[in-house]
Amino acid sequence: MSDDPEAQAGDGQPKKKSKAMLVGLVGALVLGGASFYGVYSGMIPLPFGGPEGMANPAMSGGHGAGAMAEHAGDTVDRVPYREAAFITMEPLVISLGATAKSRYLQVVLSIEVEPGSEAAVSAVTPRINDVLNTYLRAVDEREFEVPRAMMRLRAQMLRRVQLVTPPGAVRDLLIQQFILN
Repeated sequence: MSDDPEAQAGDGQPKKKSKAMLVGLVGALVLGGASFYGVYSGMIPLPFGGPEGMANPAMSGGHGAGAMAEHAGDTVDRVPYREAAFITMEPLVISLGATAKSRYLQVVLSIEVEPGSEAAVSAVTPRINDVLNTYLRAVDEREFEVPRAMMRLRAQMLRRVQLVTPPGAVRDLLIQQFILN
């Protein structure tokens, strides 16, 4: 053993570093949590704006205490009403193949279109049927049995319908029936 002061200082150094790292980590977690809560609750406005209903109404410009008192009894956020037109598609029946547990998939869809676009979208229903049949036939049968996959399937079908219809004509795709036989 040596009586060298540098060797002894070297032994105590890792303990000081780990304590400083721990204090720094705890501080970062506390500041991160406080920042998240501030933004989430609306106390800290986002620099890039965001949707109007996101910030606290008392904090945002143009909305005063009167707006808060007016909505104090509301417990449900309401979607603003907008005009819509719907086209109900003929039922699609897709064969799933010989190895599938279910033999057929029957799907009934409604397409939400912009008012006045009904004729333009109805004119391309053969293309819509083709693109949906092609997509649903290519999807693995096990995907249909997973409940969480329905939103992904719906989004994929909507995207394909929007590609074959006039731009901006289709707003949404609604699944009326989804039956595995």
